[in-house]
Formats: sequence, structure tokens, C-alpha cells
Amino acid sequence: MPYIDRDLKNRILQFSKEYVCLLVSGPRQVGKTTLLRHLDPKRAYVTLDDLEERRLARTEPSTFLSLHPAPVLIDEVQYAPELFSYLKIAVDNGAEPGAYWLTGSQAFHLMELAQESLAERTALLHLPSLSQHEIYGSGDTVLFSTELADLRRREPCGTPTDLSGIYERIWRGSMPGFVSGKFSDREMFYSSYVSTYIDRDVSEMMNRVDKLRFHDFIRAGGRSSGDQRGERLCPAR
Repeated sequence: MPYIDRDLKNRILQFSKEYVCLLVSGPRQVGKTTLLRHLDPKRAYVTLDDLEERRLARTEPSTFLSLHPAPVLIDEVQYAPELFSYLKIAVDNGAEPGAYWLTGSQAFHLMELAQESLAERTALLHLPSLSQHEIYGSGDTVLFSTELADLRRREPCGTPTDLSGIYERIWRGSMPGFVSGKFSDREMFYSSYVSTYIDRDVSEMMNRVDKLRFHDFIRAGGRSSGDQRGERLCPAR
């Protein structure tokens, strides 16, 4: 399964030289962990999806950090808010830039935690699903702008297509698991993804949510709005 290069990589490497903590948020399965482990394969790694690690991080955060010394990548850090105060202590005690790479799936909760404990000490980055440039383009990405000169600069980075090709891209979506070929059945992949999202993330963010109604809401929104990532399309001709 080929690795798909991500446009965010240069910013991650740059900010990791300037900030002790780097926090990458984004929905599940968009490639946060894959990207960070690709950029630094020798870095120690621990995920709080592991219930034993989560328990230790929540009940004994100082011990957890001692057992997983920097430089370290801590995955799904939102499960242990208690860690943030101890990360602040590590920063105040002179931890080196790039010491702690963190990921999480609940962006708003993570930003709140980081701003409370690690304000001005953490680089906050958001990784969305794959852009059209990452899937079909080439070369360095160019930020979107309506200026004619910028649009002309963006044109060579895209792969031309026709109307049928655009619909095909919308149908395929932009999740790395399906686009990369790891999973072949589109309906099964996206159905499982939505179910996992509702059962885990939505249920944790909203108490007593009606899962069936929320599922219907997502399906209705998808039918009415289609693909809302038009602003991220590299020009398709």
C-alpha cells in the first residue's frame, strides 16, 4: 500500500523545531499517526486507545511520562486531559523543541485543553482528509486564492479531468484508507467509518445523543450538499 505524501509535512517539521509540543488534530482515520510516524520513524510511540496506557496517563500522568520519555508521539491524547498539566511542567523545566508530538480526534476539546495549559507553548495544526492535490496532484501545493496569478500558479499542480472525472472523485471521497487501496469495498468502508464516528466521538462529545437520528442527519446532509471541499480543488480542467 503506497504512502500518500501530505502537504502539511513541511509545517510540522518547521514548527517542531520551534515548539516543545506539536498537536495535530483531525477526524479519525485521516492519517495523523501515519504522517507523524513517517516523518520520524525512530520516535517512541504510545497510543491512548490502549486502555492500560490510558489508565496510567489519567491516574499517574507523571509516571506515564517517565515511562515514555521525549521525544515521543502520544496518540489520541484527548483521552487523558490530566497529561496536559504535566506536559506544561516538562516544558517549563526546559524540554527541547519537538519533544512531544500529540494527536487527537476531538479538535475543539483538544484546543481548549492546550490553550488552558500550554498556551504559547504548543503549535496547533489540523489535518483534514486528503486534498485533491494530495490524491491527484504533483509538486508543492499552493494555497488557494481568487487572484488570477495565484490560480495560474496552482494549475500545474493539478491533474486535468472532465465532469465525469469530477463526479468519480466525489464518489471515491478523500479518506486515505479507501483512496490508498487498503480497503476495496467503498460502501463497507464509509458505512463502518460513520458508525465508528457516531459510536465513539459523537457519543463522547454529546450526552444522550440519539444515534439513529444523528446518522440520518449525516446521510441527509451528504445528499443535499454533496462534496463541500470545492475550495480545496486544484484546478481540474
